[in-house]
Amino acid sequence: MREVMRGRVHAAAVTAATAVLALGGLTGCSSEPEPAAAAGDAGDAGGRPRGEAEATPGSERGGTANSVRKGATIGAPDSPCPMPVTFDVAADWKPEAVESAADEEFGALLRQGPVTLVCEIDAKPAGNIGFIRVWTGGTAGDDAREALRAFVADAAKKREKESYTDTKAGGLAAVEVTYVNTDEILDEPKKERAFAVTTPKGVVIVDLGGLDTAEHEEMLPAYELARNSVRVG
Repeated sequence: MREVMRGRVHAAAVTAATAVLALGGLTGCSSEPEPAAAAGDAGDAGGRPRGEAEATPGSERGGTANSVRKGATIGAPDSPCPMPVTFDVAADWKPEAVESAADEEFGALLRQGPVTLVCEIDAKPAGNIGFIRVWTGGTAGDDAREALRAFVADAAKKREKESYTDTKAGGLAAVEVTYVNTDEILDEPKKERAFAVTTPKGVVIVDLGGLDTAEHEEMLPAYELARNSVRVG
């Protein structure tokens, strides 16, 4: 069982991280799945009461609306993942900052195109195998579409149905890509999705990774919650 961490969150690190997804991600997430919160639980990873169910656009499986409960809001300096933007995380997903590697060789494994991995949000506590990952890099004024194209080119050397769309992430102008990763490392082709925004501190790319296409589609509401709630931090 493995999730391939796109392209160049590469080679050895990719294999190690994806082959043991059930044991944790590249950043050393907990090796034991966390139990889902009880229905009456108050509070989340950010210390605020859990929100009401929020409707998000339907998954690609059936087109019917799915819903996801809000959990923490991350991105602020005192949150688990300080970033140039903030957004809402689905309930029970576990965010964890990715520390920069002092070793240049290992540090290269955390870079993809023009951006560097800064946060992983683990879906295992919510019952799925996959992550939402956040990548940052560049400077103010960088082109989000150009950065996203370079990110995808580094993520999957072989891909199909690659499509870019101008959209919104919260109130920000954004570019979103969908494609099918056909890399020979995968057991079968799987859907991929990411969006990019430009901020005063550079480009932020948020991508959704799952074990396979079925996991990807099940996690779409959490990804859409993140995208629709983006604000400049």
